[in-house]
Amino acid sequence: MNLQRAQKTAMAAFGALGLIWGSNFIFMKWASETITAGQITFLRVACGFLPVLAYALIRRDIKLSHLRHIHHFVVMSVLATSAYFFAFASGTALLPSGIAGALSGAIPLFTFLAAAVLLRSERITALRILGVVAGFAGVLLIARPWNAAGSVDPAGVSFMLLGSASVGLSFVYARKFLVGLSIPAAALTTYQMGLALLTLAVVTDFNGITAIGGDLRALVAMVLGLGLLGTGTAYILYYFIVDRLGAIMASSATYIPPVVALAIGWLLVGEPIDALHGIAVLLILAGVVALRPQKVSSPVPPAATPGSAPGGTDARGPEGHAV
Repeated sequence: MNLQRAQKTAMAAFGALGLIWGSNFIFMKWASETITAGQITFLRVACGFLPVLAYALIRRDIKLSHLRHIHHFVVMSVLATSAYFFAFASGTALLPSGIAGALSGAIPLFTFLAAAVLLRSERITALRILGVVAGFAGVLLIARPWNAAGSVDPAGVSFMLLGSASVGLSFVYARKFLVGLSIPAAALTTYQMGLALLTLAVVTDFNGITAIGGDLRALVAMVLGLGLLGTGTAYILYYFIVDRLGAIMASSATYIPPVVALAIGWLLVGEPIDALHGIAVLLILAGVVALRPQKVSSPVPPAATPGSAPGGTDARGPEGHAV
């Protein structure tokens, strides 16, 4: 009975995590109406860092001996937090939230390409080539560069793809330099976010950031939705699911956010979503499925990406993403 209850709790957390990740895009959209992408990034990291730090401290994962690897943590803080969050905030500000969420599904495509080029350890099969083609065909269906009068801002699409490429590179970097260090994932995430917070505190232009205090919806979306819930709590839920259901099952939750984001944008906000957008999401997700390894050896700890979705790669291929 206790085992069944634990399984049900883990599955409930699995569903909640997918919904939280998918909701992050509407939270970013609302926040972008009052503050800049840089300010969104700073507040997201600041609010998300606190629960992650508390979780790592409770688990006693933080060790002074880890500081000798700080150069790796700095790189990860840029690739998987600062640049990644900033690009997604910038892209979401220019796009309908559902479209931005759909494009986030392309992260594993960039992870695979980066691993294939930089690690040269990925098996490049016909199925995987087909998966990459299908995934980027979905991106093209969303961007529709042939439609000059289209409602999708190409700059917004570019930001989303840059963010996807950044976090994709972070997975490969983690796989090459961090996997063998045996540092707990919660600790890696804490160091990464803490360093990102310090950097962002220096480079962010805070002029006008107090404007968010005058918009209750944007304030709640930013602090509670995107920061505490969508970044900090999402990490903790992810670690819980990994413990109870395993890393592969946990990484499967990353298929939910693009669908959730599209549904929220269309059904709740009234964004202009058409049938081609739905087909595009299916193509992206089909491409991601084709890239998954047939067999899984030891997964990489999900230390790279807050928020949405930590994820990583196993020894042979991409596993998930964050939003």
